[in-house]
Amino acid sequence: MAEKKKFLLRIDENVYSALEKWAADELRSINAQIEYILKENLKQKGRLKEELNEDKKENEQ
Repeated sequence: MAEKKKFLLRIDENVYSALEKWAADELRSINAQIEYILKENLKQKGRLKEELNEDKKENEQ
C-alpha cells in the first residue's frame, strides 16, 4: 500500500457534522469517509486511472 499524504483540511462546521454522521452510519472514521468519497468521485470522473489499474491487478491475483 502506498504511503498516505498528510495535510490540513479546513471545512465548514455543517459539512463536518454531516460527514461525521455519515461516517458513523457506515462504521468509518471521518478521515476514511472523506477518502472514500473523494476516491469514488475521482473514479466516476475518470481522474483516478492509475488507481483503477492497480485495483484490477490486485483483484486478479
